[in-house]
Amino acid sequence: MSKGIVSKEEDYSAWYNDLVIKADLAEYAPVKGCMIIKPYGYSIWEKMQAVLDGMFKETGHVNAYFPLFIPKSFFSKEASHVDGFAKECAVVTHYRLKNDGNGNIIVDEEAKLEEELIVRPTSETIIWNTYKGWIQSYRDLPILCNQWANVVRWEMRTRMFLRTTEFLWQEGHTAHATAEEAIAETEQMLEVYADFAENWLALPVVKGRKTPNERFAGALDTYCIEALMQDGKALQAGTSHFLGQNFAKAFDVKFTNKENVQDFVWATSWGVSTRMIGALIMAHSDDAGLVLPPKLAPIQVVVVPIYKHQEELDNISEYVKSLSKELKAKGISVKFDNRDTHRPGAKFAEYELKGVPLRVAIGSRDMQNGTVELARRDTKTKETTAQEGLADTIERLLEEIQQNIYQKALNFRVENTTEVDTYDDFKRILDEKPGFVSAHWDGTPETEQKIKDETKATIRCIPLNNKQEEGKCILTGKPSTQRVLFARAY
Repeated sequence: MSKGIVSKEEDYSAWYNDLVIKADLAEYAPVKGCMIIKPYGYSIWEKMQAVLDGMFKETGHVNAYFPLFIPKSFFSKEASHVDGFAKECAVVTHYRLKNDGNGNIIVDEEAKLEEELIVRPTSETIIWNTYKGWIQSYRDLPILCNQWANVVRWEMRTRMFLRTTEFLWQEGHTAHATAEEAIAETEQMLEVYADFAENWLALPVVKGRKTPNERFAGALDTYCIEALMQDGKALQAGTSHFLGQNFAKAFDVKFTNKENVQDFVWATSWGVSTRMIGALIMAHSDDAGLVLPPKLAPIQVVVVPIYKHQEELDNISEYVKSLSKELKAKGISVKFDNRDTHRPGAKFAEYELKGVPLRVAIGSRDMQNGTVELARRDTKTKETTAQEGLADTIERLLEEIQQNIYQKALNFRVENTTEVDTYDDFKRILDEKPGFVSAHWDGTPETEQKIKDETKATIRCIPLNNKQEEGKCILTGKPSTQRVLFARAY
């Protein structure tokens, strides 16, 4: 174990917090429930942003920015939306402080706002108020906007990256002329998220739809990607919502269609957040530190020289300069750690903790033999390989590591997905073998809520392309035509 990290078998929650802090991803902020994302953690988010932003633009979306503050009256216009977020809203009531004359800073009661402002927990209301001015005719549609922003949700129980009072995310908000177009957009963005999760985060996900109980507040339908963490709990990694005409009606956003008839606009919204960094940590890492998929690792290759004299370091440095140039030409990020303040062993431990996918060690004997030592983070295996063609070898290994990390997570999910047919088995499996539990449900919100109250397990999703099969609900015994995925979740 590195730097005293708690074993994940011993205490998964403490292990996770240890990794976030000791791997230099983030630290606690002075404000309870908030975090400071440190440069190493933020560089992972920057990579995620760059990839997703490119995917959004490939699908025709453009970026915009909307205000952080939302008039409170906007929230009262969409009833289910305000019900869903009311308990998490931070409210601004005054715009000025003053000194009371005794050295105390107090709120200036003369600076009370005429209308209180909500610090955005999500932006549907302010965006749809804006769209009213942008849309008159079918010629103005579709609007395909995305926003990179921060949001505030006043959470009672917080955990860095997974659930914080303030977090970073992107939120797409689109407007369409027909329900069919809006549904196609919702499904398209779900596919974008699934592609990103599986091919970049190396995170296998189940694509599905939420039950009415679990839908986004104000949505007619919510699609999601669900992932399984190493402690057997599920994590909702991204959501895409078909909002119907709810927000258009709330904000009176109408357009004249091709038949010259006025109608309300159809809407979607979709988002992923910095909780994906939490998913990355919990799905792949071990007791020695982070295990990062190469595609999102801030440093993909680290080169550590092993030397006794300056002349030996100069010789190694000359070779590394040439190797780095080759790797960078292939789009591979490389760091040459030639610090003389740390011994090689300390450097090895540091980069293992930080999850750098591939470590290259080069000593004087290696320079004589034309070799290097390669160490993989995912398997912790080492091999001596030739310097000749090393850039090609590294490129191949990074692809292997990416695929291996994904396959390991996929195997874990398969091994920890269990079909059950009785409520007794359902409760036993939840305790003995945490993971996804595939079971029949009678389709009623009452049954879903009772199962949640009794077991703390929720229906994570109704998988897309679900196999149709006759069965009986595990709780009520009523007929069911398909299984759904239950799990305890973050």
